[in-house]
Amino acid sequence: MKQGDMFAQIGSIIASLMFIWAIFQQFFPYQLRNQIEKYSQKLVTFIYPYIQITFHEFTGERLMRSEAYSSIENYLSTKASTQAKRLKGDIAKNNQALVLSMDDHEEVGDEFNGVKLWWASGKNISKPNSFSLHHNIDEKRYYKLTFHKHNRDVILGTYLNYVLKEGKAIKVKNRQRKLYTNSGSYWSHVVFEHPSTFETLAMDFEKKKMIIDDLITFSKAGEFYARIGRAWKRGYLLYGPPGTGKSTMIAAMANLLGYDLYDLELTAVKDNTELRKLLIETSSKSIIVIEDIDCSLDLTGQRRKKKEKRELEDEEKDSREKKGGIMEERDGKTSNVTLSGLLNFIDGLWSACGGERLIVFTTNYVEKLDPALVRKGRMDKHIELSYCGFEAFKMLAKNYLNIESHNLFGTICELLKEVEITPADVAEHLMPKTASGDAEIYLKSLIQALELAKEEARVKSVEDSKKL
Repeated sequence: MKQGDMFAQIGSIIASLMFIWAIFQQFFPYQLRNQIEKYSQKLVTFIYPYIQITFHEFTGERLMRSEAYSSIENYLSTKASTQAKRLKGDIAKNNQALVLSMDDHEEVGDEFNGVKLWWASGKNISKPNSFSLHHNIDEKRYYKLTFHKHNRDVILGTYLNYVLKEGKAIKVKNRQRKLYTNSGSYWSHVVFEHPSTFETLAMDFEKKKMIIDDLITFSKAGEFYARIGRAWKRGYLLYGPPGTGKSTMIAAMANLLGYDLYDLELTAVKDNTELRKLLIETSSKSIIVIEDIDCSLDLTGQRRKKKEKRELEDEEKDSREKKGGIMEERDGKTSNVTLSGLLNFIDGLWSACGGERLIVFTTNYVEKLDPALVRKGRMDKHIELSYCGFEAFKMLAKNYLNIESHNLFGTICELLKEVEITPADVAEHLMPKTASGDAEIYLKSLIQALELAKEEARVKSVEDSKKL
């Protein structure tokens, strides 16, 4: 049979079927048509061994975008990029990466625990009302999941939960993260674009690995925290001299986990009620930071901003009588946040609002903080960021000078054992001043600074011994 004759015959059959269907719709009673359609669907269901689940893009009376649809779209983005022949690409709102998804009427396969299934994208188009002033075509997209009925328990029990969880994780990874700061009881934000990572962080390798492992373990421990009945949060206390990289460490933590940052300025908070309000408005997967907490508010029951020693002693007594109340005046503003209010913020009932959050304190003087504030259970991890050692120096040399070894490294190693210098000061000497600067020039500059610091320390030591 010729190809043209075959198409003509197929067209004739289709036309005949359409004619029969039109006659059926016009002359058969509605009740009979309904019964025939009902039993025909049952027959198809009995013969057809597959189950289909449809996830619409918009659901509910208010036509809100379905979170399930968004999670499925994120989950299928990788599979779409490798299987689908027609793709859609876009940068979604609050995302920093290109998001790929299946174009309409595409299908991709998936496998879960040996079970094969298929995802198809579709779209329903509603014609505009001829009497309406607006003639926009209404498009309603959906994803349809198809699987064998024998696998119903696996798909409904674990697979769909897995898809939704993975889709949400991909969304968090791709989102445009934010840095928040508070003005009174309100948060404002900017895009968080700090480049710091643990790969470029100048510190001891073993300590760095310990921190990374702890953070990753925490981020995956949601079920564990739920099982033991604790809020999914963890406290970090970063302490050490100025310039040792505490703020850089926080940025690296946020970049590792993909969390938002909330930089909480306690002196801008009026009282405990405002503090609770700020906490409630923070999102999950975030890091709440209070930097230089020893300077932010008086957490030892003593006032800091004094003119004379006698006034300091008088106000210490007054502070104790107020049972730990914090009355700190800065630039004419008064904060009535109390120590008990801050402790409740960290691990009280209000701390369980939300989940997967880190609370990070930084201080230059850990000995000044109230022991109740930094005990284990509130600040779970105490991390000392100290002066620059040789391992930290090698990382700085790699970052700034793009070298991993040099004949001057030995001299620097010996000097670092005798001199206390912060990573920030070392970095300043290694910072290239010209586009084609010689690494040896900057290493010699560092050696000169270390030798000068060593001599100053020796002179100071001699003077101190004479005073004794």
